[in-house]
Amino acid sequence: MYDTNNVFAKILRGEIPSTRVFENEYAVAFQNIAPRATTHVLVIPRGEYTDFYDFTTRAPHDVQTGFWHAVTEAADALGINGNFRIVANTGAGAGQSVFHFHIHLMSDAKFKTDF
Repeated sequence: MYDTNNVFAKILRGEIPSTRVFENEYAVAFQNIAPRATTHVLVIPRGEYTDFYDFTTRAPHDVQTGFWHAVTEAADALGINGNFRIVANTGAGAGQSVFHFHIHLMSDAKFKTDF
């Protein structure tokens, strides 16, 4: 069940500030407040999807395409295209703490892996 009061839903509604680096009609990319790399951005879809599995099974094709386009555009805007890592934790057992689908877009010469 999707919680409409999760922190990312509040960011999407403008109730919590964020430093946005890219957005389109499908997604928002913003700086992580607890970065694990020199560049650490979160990309979230605008729709109500709890995790990767929920997003890939329920989101319409155009929404999925728009989301992944936002990931590419965010990487380009940050100047990290071709040199980044994408992480998506799915489920509490995998370390997901906010149950709104999101990916971590990170780039650094030396990654911290304890996330």
